[in-house]
Formats: sequence, C-alpha cells, structure tokens
Amino acid sequence: MTKIDTARPETVLPTPSHTVGPFYGHALPFPGGGDIAPLGHPDTVAVHGYVYDGAGRPLPDAFLELWGADPEGRLSQVDGSMRRDPAGGGFQGRNGVEFTGWGRVQTDADGHWSARTLRPGARGRSAPYLSVCVFARGLLVHLFTRIYFPEDTAAHAADPLLSRLDEARRATLVAGGGGKDPYRFDVRLQGEGETVFLEFR
Repeated sequence: MTKIDTARPETVLPTPSHTVGPFYGHALPFPGGGDIAPLGHPDTVAVHGYVYDGAGRPLPDAFLELWGADPEGRLSQVDGSMRRDPAGGGFQGRNGVEFTGWGRVQTDADGHWSARTLRPGARGRSAPYLSVCVFARGLLVHLFTRIYFPEDTAAHAADPLLSRLDEARRATLVAGGGGKDPYRFDVRLQGEGETVFLEFR
C-alpha cells in the first residue's frame, strides 16, 4: 500500500507493513452467537477457553465456529442460527426453540471465548465431539480441530482419530472440567502443547 504526499502530489511514499488479515471482528460476530442450545434445554453444557499464540499470549481478536450433533448423535438440518428481518435486514436472533448445532464466537480482550450448546451424542465409531474452526490474525487458512469430552475415555480408545495419537497429543483435543463445572478447552496455535489440527482433503 502506498500513500501520496499531499504537499508534493508527485511523490509516492511507502506505508508501514500491516498485520496479515483478514480481520473478522467487524461484521461476522452476531448477538447470541454462542447460545447454541435452546433456552432451558436439560442437556445444555457450557464450554469455554482461551486462544493462545505461539508465545503463549492470549489472542483478543480470534474467532471460533462450533458445530455439534444433538444428544442422539443426529446432525441438525434446521436453519435459524442467524435469522434476519426480511424487511429491514436486521438480526432477529435465534428462535430459542430449534437446535441448529452451529455457533460463532469471538474472543474477548483477554483471549477468552464461551458457548452454550447441547452435549453431542456419538456418531458411528467416533466418540462424542464438537467440531471447531479457528480464525485468527496471521492465519491465511483457518484451522480445524475437535473438542472431545473427558467423561468418554472408553469411547476415546476406539475413536478413529484419538486412537492414532500419542497421549500428549490426544490430550490437546480433550476438554477439562465437566460435571457441575463448564468444560474448558484452550486452543494453542503453535509451540508447546500445540492443539492438534485436522486437514480435510
């Protein structure tokens, strides 16, 4: 990018380099993006965590999308996560009844994110998990990972993905907490304890 010196329009000056974008904080987050579970649903669980860079610093402008099956392991085919007013185009919010299985959250100034969803059921040979897509500054391509639940250790042993990982790498995909406490899942983009990321072909 260049700028023109207004005192001498014939002179073009270079501008400083910028952080690699794109930046997601302006238009993509929406009210209630992390409120995936219908209001008052008995299978609602809270999931939260932090996103850290390679130096262990929290990222205040990262962005996560989450998908999950319902408690019976079925994938929702229902629309309604981002309903808009057909007349004015404004955001109407979720309807509070349908479970779409999808949410979008942004980290706050401390790099923290949180969501409320239904605890997913198992599908096929896989242990129950939430799919996560991570967007952050400096990432030219978003990253995919999963959140498994700590109570499902027996199912972890047979899971096609987890069974291929050593114990330390497997631990980066399993949330902490549970029971009466919210689940905690931190995303580490690089460095020690880097989260396992998936490549889809």
